[in-house]
Amino acid sequence: MAETCSRSFDESLLSGYLDDALTQGDAQRVRIHLEDCSSCHTLVVDMKRIRKATMTTPFTSPADEQWDERPQGTGSRSAFTLGWLVLIIWGVGVIGFALGHAWAGPQTWIERLILFGGGSGIALVFLSVLIDRLKNRKTDRYREVEK
Repeated sequence: MAETCSRSFDESLLSGYLDDALTQGDAQRVRIHLEDCSSCHTLVVDMKRIRKATMTTPFTSPADEQWDERPQGTGSRSAFTLGWLVLIIWGVGVIGFALGHAWAGPQTWIERLILFGGGSGIALVFLSVLIDRLKNRKTDRYREVEK
């Protein structure tokens, strides 16, 4: 764009002009400007070319198997399940160890009540969600939805 453009409107009107989405007055103003301004005329021609290319480019949707992020093979599914089981057992062990040390420490009964009350509340909320998820797992209508 070597030429200096003296356009008195926002460049977004050029896109609106291509989409035929402008009011009659704005469309006329852009059309008159394009007759006099070679840089804007070139820009609109380029925008038309890009628009045509994007509208005519075919898009192939990937196969369903490519969208699935779950482990595919028996071995990887077993390792995935075992990994989660080990992490859960480890997490329960670490939390139990920490709570045991906190209980045996020199805290007052109020501190112990706050510590175990908060931990118990979190554990009960997690347990209630887990119970509901396991209970509804067989009848969940979205279970097999992959996309």
